Amino acid sequence: MPYPFVLHDFSNVGFSGPGRRFPGFPTQARSKVHMLAAREAIMIQARPGDLISIDGLSPETPLHLAAFDAQGSSALGALSLTASEGLTTDAFDSARFFGWLAANGGYRDSPVPCHCLTGETSPLILKTSQPISVWLIRQSDASALIQGDGGGSIKVTHQPAQTGDLLLPDPLGDVRDEFTVPRGTGFAYEVNAGEGLQIIDVEGQQCSDFMAFRADGLDRGEEWMIDSTATRSMVRRAFPGPGLMDKFFDREMRPLLNVVQDTCGRHDTFGLACTARGYEERGFPGHVNCSDNISNALAPYGVARRSAWPAINFFWNTWIDPATHHLMTAESHSRPGDYVAMRALEDLVCVSTACPDDIDPINGWNPTDVHVRIYRPDTPIRRAVAYREKEDAPMSISQESAFHDRLAPLTEHFAPARDLWAPVSYPGHGTLGEYWACREAVTLQDMSGLRKYDIIGPDAGKLLQLATTRNVAKLPVWRGSYTLICDESGAIIDDGTLFRLGPDLFRWCCGSEESGRALNALATARGLQVRIHEMRNALPNLALQGPKSRELLRKIAFTQPHVPSLDHLKWFGVTVARLNDRDGAPFMLSRSGYTGELGYEIFCAKSDALAIWDAVFQAGAEFGIVPMGSAALDIIRIEAGLAAANAEFAPGVDAFEAGLGFAVDLTKADFMGKPALERNARDPRRVLKGLKLRCDDIPAHGAPVFAGERQVGIVTSATRSPMLECAIAMVRLSVEHADSGTELDIGQLDGRMKRLSGTVTDIPFIDPQRKRARA
Repeated sequence: MPYPFVLHDFSNVGFSGPGRRFPGFPTQARSKVHMLAAREAIMIQARPGDLISIDGLSPETPLHLAAFDAQGSSALGALSLTASEGLTTDAFDSARFFGWLAANGGYRDSPVPCHCLTGETSPLILKTSQPISVWLIRQSDASALIQGDGGGSIKVTHQPAQTGDLLLPDPLGDVRDEFTVPRGTGFAYEVNAGEGLQIIDVEGQQCSDFMAFRADGLDRGEEWMIDSTATRSMVRRAFPGPGLMDKFFDREMRPLLNVVQDTCGRHDTFGLACTARGYEERGFPGHVNCSDNISNALAPYGVARRSAWPAINFFWNTWIDPATHHLMTAESHSRPGDYVAMRALEDLVCVSTACPDDIDPINGWNPTDVHVRIYRPDTPIRRAVAYREKEDAPMSISQESAFHDRLAPLTEHFAPARDLWAPVSYPGHGTLGEYWACREAVTLQDMSGLRKYDIIGPDAGKLLQLATTRNVAKLPVWRGSYTLICDESGAIIDDGTLFRLGPDLFRWCCGSEESGRALNALATARGLQVRIHEMRNALPNLALQGPKSRELLRKIAFTQPHVPSLDHLKWFGVTVARLNDRDGAPFMLSRSGYTGELGYEIFCAKSDALAIWDAVFQAGAEFGIVPMGSAALDIIRIEAGLAAANAEFAPGVDAFEAGLGFAVDLTKADFMGKPALERNARDPRRVLKGLKLRCDDIPAHGAPVFAGERQVGIVTSATRSPMLECAIAMVRLSVEHADSGTELDIGQLDGRMKRLSGTVTDIPFIDPQRKRARA
């Protein structure tokens, strides 16, 4: 039976050797979307004919626009705008803007000309008449931001003009060389030690096989190349990524490249580049293939020909099926313009292909082009990964938090926390040192990756009463409560803390943007008079936790008489304070946290972040303050029995099964998911409990829990408790086996060959009455 696919004719695009260049092909212009929160500033590099669309403007949320030509002179006229006023330098996070101005020779001492857009037309569409750098700036007073009056996000869309040039992401720095690898071809090239290398999927869903050799080895006739087995063994994961586990190694375990940026995140190191034999055995003799293209491209470097080349298959979506252990593949996750950026650690000879496979989902059945850029050694490329709020949302590259200048000297161990890098641990103290400091003294942790929303308007309380599981009508001003947003099945969309800052003003601090989408959808469906302001990264925050946290804050927190003082803050109380005195940096202060200890959270403007960090650390020196990372926090939150997303709660798990029934008020008249939760509360099948193990082995998430030979639950989170001196686990159990004191086993080695025995307990494991947090 013939294959129902059209075989592309690649006869006119054979292999390419060193030095050959290819022109770009016309492609559909792709727009880029930016969301500006209060006090943010972004820059757009615009070409003639580009369109800039701005939506969400209003007199309450204006936007300031400045434009500059290549010489740094004002170019507002290129957008048919005139200067209307200057910028207020302390009304936005201006360091990047003025740094750019200084580097580009403009307006060091003079007022910066700008135009204020206030929303007379929405959306407002501007068209550029010449190449310019456009700065869009959201001004807002820091005190207004803290108190929930910073205004909502403004959506800015940049639509490039249609041209005959290849549309590519902006360069990451100083490009030494670049070229296009047309579909169905391979290209070999040299990269020197220290240089950057960027491999770009031009149109999306296109696999690009890659291999690199040590140049000094080839000079001696030795083929020292990337070894995928050595690489996986060294980095302890399927594919290197930005962070600590970022390198490709040869078979002698010598690093050749490190991954600096990755906007796709799904690649293959298991399979070969496609081969002639692979096509022949499926009925396609003579099909162009990557292995032959690699051999042909590398021939001028003296590399021996192979029928099947091992390769790093960038953008090829593969995985190992956990049930059958088969190697699986599907269409790529890469979008147009996705890329991997690496740094060469040795002089290398590299080869890249644009895979010709049009009979599999590898390339979406439509092979396209790949583009390669090589950057000079002095080009700084910061490490980053892509973050998307959901699958079809605009991509943002992970950023350093507002506190990064204080974190970076203390640790190099960072991991992505949504769109920010967050510290995992600090080697000066170690995870256990951070743990005990939180238990016995005081710790400070960057928690800026939390999402924040301000919900404002006459129907704000009504919306939140419909959306959340707690009774918002009982929430006074200057108080907060831990609550949930559930879907119709009772499964948790998001959890977080809801603070009431005024009669019609709430701040929702949560884990993901999904709850923001749920709030917007509900407000629209019910026709409510409410504004939902997404704060994005405009409100960085710190967690100050531990028994000495209140004593520390007494030294630096100043409050006005009309708001609660520090000593008046009970558990989940909130206030607005200033640093040291009435003229100090403003911040929102809440008595809350994720540790089960006495603790507080501090929310501030970006521009005040470093000053607040410094003041807290200086005041905390006498109390033995220690910075804390996510590894120590995870131990503490498990001991405290605190739920986490994708662990205790996940799709298909309702609030009661997640152990969060205490946050559900079924006496409320109506809220999302109430009928399902009422049904599940009457007849629960599974509950969340603790299991105290008689060993130090830490079971994996998802490990089966057995009563004899029958599985009766799974592990949701586990750690070794330093305080209890044994391993502990939170487990979801069938109700028939959930009584405290029941003896159960966690299965290891397929659940049969090894068992970790333990006793069912209530959670929290430590301080069940939460007396420490209420102290």
